[in-house]
Amino acid sequence: MTDSRRSALLLMDFQVEIVEMLAGGGSRTAVGRAAAALASARAAGMPVIFVRVAYRSGYADASGRNKRVAMLRDQGRLVDGTPGAAIVAELAPQEREPVVVKRRVSAFSYTDLQTLLSAMEVDTLVLCGLATSGVVLSTVRQAVDADYQIEVLSDACADGDAEVHKVLMDKVFASQGTVLTVDTFITTLNRRQK
Repeated sequence: MTDSRRSALLLMDFQVEIVEMLAGGGSRTAVGRAAAALASARAAGMPVIFVRVAYRSGYADASGRNKRVAMLRDQGRLVDGTPGAAIVAELAPQEREPVVVKRRVSAFSYTDLQTLLSAMEVDTLVLCGLATSGVVLSTVRQAVDADYQIEVLSDACADGDAEVHKVLMDKVFASQGTVLTVDTFITTLNRRQK
């Protein structure tokens, strides 16, 4: 990990309905691990950015051609302003921590995330989120193409398919950046603060 002032922790899609949808895939454990990473990042003064997905009432921004978005629309999920689209209480953003709202899978797609990162002079992204095969994968790929250094907190991510989670961590993400546990992240962060 590089300088914590040039890194940012991104907590992605830790929302009530998503945690419920992925309950069988370890989402509750991932929330707890993300909370530990969040507390350490805040204590170290590392920038924290929250990312959530939400659609307008009536789903005007939800294309039927996008299979994942159409499924959420058909189920009536993740409507902006509803309790299900809210970030879980354990990871509630503080007043000065930005929340990026997206309408697609990647944290970068049609959002102001790039502008925030540029303004903060961030060059390293520490990522965690739900689901590994969704927002985490899409954001890793886009971030690497934008020349960010990437760290993925393996135990602060979860997926509905444990095998997909493992393959992404061991094969895909490890070839794009660094995969580490929350405990390793915290230890490294604390060591750099001394």
